[in-house]
Amino acid sequence: MSLSRRGLLAAGGAVGALAATAATAGPAAAHGSHGHGGGHGRVRTGFDRLAADGYALLKGQRVGVVTNPTGITSDVRHIVDVMHPDDRVDLTAVFGPEHGFRGTAQAGGSEGRYDDPATGLPVYDTYLKSGQALADVFTASGVDTVVFDIQDAGARFYTYIWTLYDCLEAAALAGKRFVVLDRPNPVTGRAALGPVLDPAFGTFVGRREISQAHGMTVTELALLFNGEFLADRPAELEIVKMSGWSRSDFFDGTGLPWVPPSPNMPTPETALVYSGTCLFEGTNLSEGRGTTRPFELLGAEGVDHTWAAAANALDLPGVAFREAYFAPTFSKFQGRTVGGVQVHVQDREVFDPVRTGIALLVTAKQTWSGFAWRPDNWIDKLTGNTRVRTMIDAGADTDEVVGAWAEDLAAFRAVRKRYLQYR
Repeated sequence: MSLSRRGLLAAGGAVGALAATAATAGPAAAHGSHGHGGGHGRVRTGFDRLAADGYALLKGQRVGVVTNPTGITSDVRHIVDVMHPDDRVDLTAVFGPEHGFRGTAQAGGSEGRYDDPATGLPVYDTYLKSGQALADVFTASGVDTVVFDIQDAGARFYTYIWTLYDCLEAAALAGKRFVVLDRPNPVTGRAALGPVLDPAFGTFVGRREISQAHGMTVTELALLFNGEFLADRPAELEIVKMSGWSRSDFFDGTGLPWVPPSPNMPTPETALVYSGTCLFEGTNLSEGRGTTRPFELLGAEGVDHTWAAAANALDLPGVAFREAYFAPTFSKFQGRTVGGVQVHVQDREVFDPVRTGIALLVTAKQTWSGFAWRPDNWIDKLTGNTRVRTMIDAGADTDEVVGAWAEDLAAFRAVRKRYLQYR
């Protein structure tokens, strides 16, 4: 597929009645308002628009869907359960990512190969498969078209976007058509933030050179991946955009129901802080797993009120820190009471999650003598380089660490801009 053809599809010009839907709905429906909640119920996901068009884009194709519990309609039915009995679409397989298609597995797990009890459809496991191995899964399934529909959380290290990347690459290898159905970035699509991955640190929590908070939707990422990183052998990619979504919209302004994309992403508020505070996975402090506020509660045994005081003294925009004590029910410090902070976002319009995450790392190291990085330097995989770790170890402050990625981030923002599909 040529670049111009991909561009046409990205704009919705080759999706038949889908394009007409956006064109006739007017500017407000096509691009949304810029308020908070004023447009409740106005956003239609890629799947909603695909279904409204009678699945015309999938006509005559044997279809497999890469999805998880977030692949739902506005009335909270799963898209697989909706498509399976519908004669207008030939759904023949499901592909499950990390945590599984129905979401039964915790972090770092999947459901394996099985037949779905509700539909009888074969479910194939994609987790940790890539390249030819994943292409072989697509080939064995017998599908003609692979459809992707998963809610993202907006951070580079949230693995579903790398499932998307791996599936794009595998679809090209297997000669399968690939269709991405869009959903909102829950923390808006306004800005790309944070360090850009050095490809030498590529893993499943960051395959390629994008920023830590990418500020893109999954269709935009698919276009970028296909156009920048898979250009030598791009997938036959088509996308179905949302209608009614604006780049300034937080998830609670979409009117869509929230389904936790993974067990430790319970609310859109979790996603708001995640791209910064997930960095604590790379330390010996708890990142709040095993609590009701994962990634908002951070702490360890021996941490006291001085951490919250030091973080508040930085006067970071839009956020305050409360001295907090908690006992995780699993993961780090299971069943033990630890001290630390709770992150309270007070003005999400000006809150910078990545700067906040760096500031919390800096102040944790300054105020707690027990601070340590994970022995495997996992922090380097999360940040995509060694600079964050080595600069903090050398005594750099928050502004110095954040300033170190400015040039790389500016270059990524220029590339990103070419693939944005919404205003």
